[in-house]
This record gives sequence, C-alpha cells and structure tokens, in this order.
Amino acid sequence: MDKRIKEHAEILTEWSTGIEEGDNVVISAGEEAKDLVIALQKEIGKKGAKPITLYSSSESQRAYLKNFEGEFETPEHVLALMEEADVIIGISSDPNLKAMSDVPGKTMAEYSKARQPIREEQMSKRWCGTQHPTNAQAQMAGMSLDEYKDFVYDAVLRDWQEVHDMQEQLKEKLDEGSEVYIEGPETELTMSIDGMIGINSDGDHNMPSGEVFTAPVVDSVNGDILFDKPLIHRGKEINGVKLKFEDGEVVEYSAEQNEEALEDTLDTDEGAKRLGELGIGTNRGIDVFTKNMLFDEKMGDTVHLALGRAYARCIGEDREQNESAIHVDMIKDMSEGLLKVDDEIIMKDGKFFWEL
Repeated sequence: MDKRIKEHAEILTEWSTGIEEGDNVVISAGEEAKDLVIALQKEIGKKGAKPITLYSSSESQRAYLKNFEGEFETPEHVLALMEEADVIIGISSDPNLKAMSDVPGKTMAEYSKARQPIREEQMSKRWCGTQHPTNAQAQMAGMSLDEYKDFVYDAVLRDWQEVHDMQEQLKEKLDEGSEVYIEGPETELTMSIDGMIGINSDGDHNMPSGEVFTAPVVDSVNGDILFDKPLIHRGKEINGVKLKFEDGEVVEYSAEQNEEALEDTLDTDEGAKRLGELGIGTNRGIDVFTKNMLFDEKMGDTVHLALGRAYARCIGEDREQNESAIHVDMIKDMSEGLLKVDDEIIMKDGKFFWEL
C-alpha cells in the first residue's frame, strides 16, 4: 500500500475527527477507496473504536432514483444509525462522475429534501469528508492517475496546525467585521456579516481544507456576481453563472452552460435562492482547478459563495440561519479583484492583507 494512504488515514483519525476509545464510527465509501478504508480500519482498531463501513456509489444511487416512484420519505433506519454515530467519515471515490447526469433535477431535489434530517444529524457529529484518488477524478482534472495522486497527497499531507495558525488572523477579521464588499470582472456585491461567526477550516471537516468562511445575514446580499469557475452539481457541469441579488434573494440568473440545472437548483426551496456561505480559499498548495469542489473551493486567490443552507456554527446569537436542502458552492477567481471587510482590504489581486 502507498505509504501516503496510511498517512492520510492517520490524519483523518487523529487531526480531523479525534477518534477515541469506544466511539461509534461510520465510514461511507465506494469500492475504489478500499485501501483507504483498510488503512482507516487499522487506525480505528488501534483506538479501540467501533467502525461500520457503508457502501456508497453514485451508480447505485442512480439505479434507485431512476426506478423509484412515489414521494420520497426520510429513511428512518439511516437516520437512527447517524444518531448513534460519534464520528462520520465520507470518502469520495466514484468511478463515474457523470453517473447522475440523466437523473432529473426535480427528482434529485426531492430526494435531497427527504434526506435533509440525515445531513443535519451528520453535521452535529465529528465528521469529515475526503477524497481517495481515482482515474475518474484524474481524468476530470486532465491528469494521469499518478500525477493526480501527487496532487491529492500534496494537498492532504500538510502541517495542519501551521495552516490553522495562519488562517486564524483571517477569521479574526471576519469576526470583527460588519460589511463585506466584493469587486471584480462583472462583479460588485455587498453583504453584511455582522454578528456572524467565522470558521477556521483547518482540516477538521474537509480533508484537504484551507479556507475561512462565514454566513451572510440572510437579507443583506445585494448586487451582481460572475462565477468564472465551473462547478459539477448533480452530475452536470454548470459554467459562467451570473447572479443578481436584491435584499438577499436571487432575482436574476443565467449560465453559459446548463442553465436549466442552475434553475433546478434555485427552485429546490426558498432557501436555495439565498446565500448560506461566504468562503475565502487560502490553500496555495492547490494550484490547479480540477472540477472537484472539495479541492477547488480551497484554492488560494479565490472566494466562493454557497447557495442554500448556512452552517449552524456560523450563526451568531439572535441571527437567522438560512435553511435549505442544498448547499452549492460557486467559485470566483480573485487574482483580479478586491475583497474588503468594512473599509479594510482583506484580499487584493490574489494577495492577503498580510502580504500587501
């Protein structure tokens, strides 16, 4: 086994989730992540915890969704499992990234709504999502598998305490600030973050990580923004997304590619038309855009905004949490742009305030 897989497993159990003796651990993974699952089981065994592995596959999910008729209900047995879990580790390793592309967006939205209680329960635990290198992801990134493995492990095998310390100064600016201004090509957007809480994402919930994020006040977002990086959502690639906000809500939208998929996303529920997150990527070890949001949203010199659900830990006292069955991140390159908090420049042309 590649020794980097073992190191990956050690980081997940030690740094990301802090597995302890007696913990109930749920691992969700596909067959191509077998080696990482084995390495995790070894580390979990050393800790004296109790693991269970669930098979996860977009192709199997597609088979279900293409043949199910009727109204989706929350699967209570799955919810019960998550309620009993202390730690949840999800491993992305699908061999076919387009497996869901022929499932109607409305079907995916209704399925997502039914499973929302499960997601909420998962997010109340010690959880982490990660990536095991596959040929499918390598092909999407335009790399050989060996090259992609190097890319993944260069992003994962880092000194996460050092990352934490660097990002803490950015978190402090968000916590102290009130108004955010974002400017760039075809972009001028304002929002309030007054009373919200910044999160130093240092590998505890995503591995790799490297971002600081918060939630906007739900009715405060105004202006226009162009997302110049593509995203893959529900098996479809959406490019050139433009959004116009008034009083926190999307009032106009367009996309150069797969606009219908964007429309389906916005129609999921009322919260899908509002922003749940403002994120700032800091990980310059991720310097190639790979169409994998786990990596792409962490790229240095970028910001990302998420339509839909806000994370509860970002919501300050007496502030409203945006509720939705979705959380869809969209990325903007800030190598030519400006982000200010109140009157202070936080990022300009891809450089942070401590670099200017």
